[in-house]
Amino acid sequence: MSLILIIEQTLNGIQFGVMLFLMAAGLTLIFGVMGVINLAHGSLYMIGAFAAAAVAGATGSFLLALAASLVVAAIAGALIELTVMRRLYDRDHLDQVLATFALILIFSEGTRWAFGSFPLFLDIPDALSGPITLPFGVQYPLYRLAIIGIGLVVALGLFALISRTRIGMQIRAGESDREMIGALGVNISVLYTLVFALGAALAGFAGALIGAIQSVQVGMGEPVLILAFVVVVIGGIGSIKGALVGALLVGLTDTLGRFLLPSFFGLFMEPSSAMSVGSSLSSMSIYILMAAVLLFKPTGLYGSA
Repeated sequence: MSLILIIEQTLNGIQFGVMLFLMAAGLTLIFGVMGVINLAHGSLYMIGAFAAAAVAGATGSFLLALAASLVVAAIAGALIELTVMRRLYDRDHLDQVLATFALILIFSEGTRWAFGSFPLFLDIPDALSGPITLPFGVQYPLYRLAIIGIGLVVALGLFALISRTRIGMQIRAGESDREMIGALGVNISVLYTLVFALGAALAGFAGALIGAIQSVQVGMGEPVLILAFVVVVIGGIGSIKGALVGALLVGLTDTLGRFLLPSFFGLFMEPSSAMSVGSSLSSMSIYILMAAVLLFKPTGLYGSA
């Protein structure tokens, strides 16, 4: 097992974690501020990817495709909040789960009707195509490094938004006591729509970025949504810092687990058996991580009681 291969897989884990952060950040904001379980968050990821693929195919511009993913997903999120979520705030979580599960079916069939059942593809822009040479002679795709950089910039922007701006102060206050900030003159309805649109835009942006690595297809958001929920639980509900740390932990655990565990069991077993056992354990590793965190910190790493 070479050092170069370990570095490459570590970078893959960080890139995967950054993508999960973009999903989980919006999810934790929505749940932390609004108390809503949004199973349709993965559909917003898919909508952003399809919007980017359609715009890129029509214009040939990757930057316009990314902008389209943000705008279309934000609009879709705002419409969901205005038409569906606003009626569910005072209902129990089971009603929210059923309603947002129905949205998954609606968006999936609507996307299939609009774009067909065949996957679409986003081309990596020429400026970011090809590998780049890193220290120790590591050849790594420039586009994946760009995703890491973009994700970290977005994380810094979210930290600044939440901690340094007036709207961020209102969001933090809304997490603690929404009735009080309403009594102080803050328009709760507008705040909720903005938070939901922001979370949706982040999910759509993540879908567009990953759409250039894998195919864009119906249902692509649901597996990522499950992992995003794991990230939120590990990091703590309502915490952007927790979402970032949890996403990196999940990304590294999943990627390195799939790489290291089969090699480890290969020391004691036949290659085929080692691959089977290692793959099974690596699939379980993130859930074992989540259980371990909850065992010692039931609120998550950075969640409040």
